[in-house]
Amino acid sequence: MMVMGHPCLVEGKTRGNSAEPRIQHFNDLRRHVQASHVIAHRQAPDYGVRMDQARWEKIVQWPLLAASVLFLISYSWRVLADLDGPRFLLTALVLVTAWLIFAFDYLVNLYLAPDRGHWFVTHLFDLVVVFLPVLRPLRLLRLLRLVTMLPIFQRSPGQAVRSRVGLYLVGASSLLIWMGSLAALDAERSAPGANITTLGDSVWWAFVTVSTVGYGDYFPVTGAGRLVAVALMLGGVTLVGVVTATLASWIIDRIAAFGQDR
Repeated sequence: MMVMGHPCLVEGKTRGNSAEPRIQHFNDLRRHVQASHVIAHRQAPDYGVRMDQARWEKIVQWPLLAASVLFLISYSWRVLADLDGPRFLLTALVLVTAWLIFAFDYLVNLYLAPDRGHWFVTHLFDLVVVFLPVLRPLRLLRLLRLVTMLPIFQRSPGQAVRSRVGLYLVGASSLLIWMGSLAALDAERSAPGANITTLGDSVWWAFVTVSTVGYGDYFPVTGAGRLVAVALMLGGVTLVGVVTATLASWIIDRIAAFGQDR
């Protein structure tokens, strides 16, 4: 006797069998999409570059040099022309902007330093540059690196070092004398009893002060002028020490070369 299945059961079984391929296809498609997403995530380039001191210095190197040049030009124009009115405000804006740039650079370097305490102790000059405007143009000495790359400065290791030191010495002395003379003239020319009242007098005074000669024919009478004098004296002592060390290095190399020839 043949028993016929219930129509609902037969229909349900047919539907179940027809749905299985669709479910399997959906699962395969989902796994393919997930695998493609993982591969794309692994192969995607990482555009997020972690900022460090080396990268930051590379970014701000030329902006800082430009700020130094603008500071030097604006301060020289302000002092030599004895500006007032809108032109004085323009130079003041440039000087304040340059100060903000240097201060921001110092704070960023301090933040990015791996050991902030050690970096602070070993970079006190950068902090001094922030608070003493007369020293900011000294950053222009970094441009001398381009000159020291010339073949004439690469003949031997000793000569290369002495040539670089000599260039830095000339550049530092020139900038220090010029900025010191401008700062002294700005502070002294309107003071009662002042004897540094012209650019020639201030340049002469700055030169003899840096050279640690100090004739005494010109001297500052204001507090600001005396602070400039102290800075020039310290800079002059440092420069004399560098000259002495460079000369001693040259003498040692000459003696060593003479001994090899014999």
